[in-house]
Amino acid sequence: MKFVSTLSPRKAVSFTEAIFSGLAPDGGLYHPAYMPNLSDFFRSLSDEIPFGELASAFTSTLLSPEIDSSIARKIVQDAFSFAPVLREIDDDIVMLELFHGPSLAFKDFGASFLASAMNHLLGERGGRAIILTATSGDTGGAVAQAFYKKTNIHVVILYPSGRVSPFQEKQITTLGENVTALEVYGEFDDCQRMVKAAFSNPRLKKFPLTSANSINLGRLIPQSFYYIWAWAQMRTKGKITFVVPSGNFGNLTAGLYAAAWGLPTGVFVAATNANDVFPTFLLTGKYLPMPSVPTYSSAMDVGSPSNYERLKKLFSGNADAFRQHIRAWSIDDDTTLKTISKVYRDYGYLCCPHTAVGWKAAELFREQNPRSQVLILSTAHPGKFLDIVKEATGIAPTLPKLFTDVMQKKKAAHYIENRNEDLEDWIIQKFG
Repeated sequence: MKFVSTLSPRKAVSFTEAIFSGLAPDGGLYHPAYMPNLSDFFRSLSDEIPFGELASAFTSTLLSPEIDSSIARKIVQDAFSFAPVLREIDDDIVMLELFHGPSLAFKDFGASFLASAMNHLLGERGGRAIILTATSGDTGGAVAQAFYKKTNIHVVILYPSGRVSPFQEKQITTLGENVTALEVYGEFDDCQRMVKAAFSNPRLKKFPLTSANSINLGRLIPQSFYYIWAWAQMRTKGKITFVVPSGNFGNLTAGLYAAAWGLPTGVFVAATNANDVFPTFLLTGKYLPMPSVPTYSSAMDVGSPSNYERLKKLFSGNADAFRQHIRAWSIDDDTTLKTISKVYRDYGYLCCPHTAVGWKAAELFREQNPRSQVLILSTAHPGKFLDIVKEATGIAPTLPKLFTDVMQKKKAAHYIENRNEDLEDWIIQKFG
């Protein structure tokens, strides 16, 4: 399988080249050069297949001969000591819990796979890599944990000052070793802009920069694994509507890729918070990025979702094609709190604020489609947002001791302004 830039699809590259480049040379995102029909693979899946076995089989099916079955098996075994969990709430609503990994967030799946793939491929060809990643919350912790102490890989994580939760900040800033945190005076969109500018900066071409954001294809593709696994478990229930809490839209894009490869799904629901660029686009046909606003569901505080470029390519920029496959709702903070409270009161289930946004969007979707089988992606452990969940329910979620210990550690971060040249100067000073 080959990959091309979303901006100029003339030059196709391998998976290895795509993951180590991060961005294409023209600043575009790597996107499959074509969408293979893998319907036969999906039909062959057993509803009892373990997640790791599915991930290994699908990796080699999608990426062979570059990544054969033996290499795929090694990458997956190193990446996944954890798996998704399906939790049935009632006859029509099921949660796909994606927070059982090392940072208690769904981004562990993509980050762990990317770290394992990079480490394996670097071991084969030698050299080093510098991971440059922006985070609005959960990506930072997942990437930090996944790449921690990986040989010949240094990780630099940019996060917006005061706009991630205290727990998320400690996950990013307390590891040390090969993980460096940069606290940016700005918002997530500034961090993302600075990272993208660094990749196209001629002064930084001598550094082996790549990214672990969902702009990196190596993090995006493994996020399709849990859609496929969940579908295999639930296939007898008919077509499934996946409800996806959405910020930078990597998670939604991964699901839509799986559908484009032949996974028989229903529509997808993009559940956003007050940063409603995408719901507005579906309503008006006009895509108008704007500065992000802070919300309780902070990991989704994105006003210019980078993966829109991939979705635009997937649907040929046609707003009607988007609407055929995606529904979208914007959920405000007050409704998010009320939803956390209601779900706990009615079902005894604690939601993080991001999952609550997904739950409410699922309710709105089912009002229009009452017979639909809905699966909500539960993206983070509620304990990562202790104050918000406690405000909504009066209950303080418990975290494993390993994570409560993190809060006692001392923060270590470098402060940086939100100008592209400030990051450029810091990289040169650090690695030059």
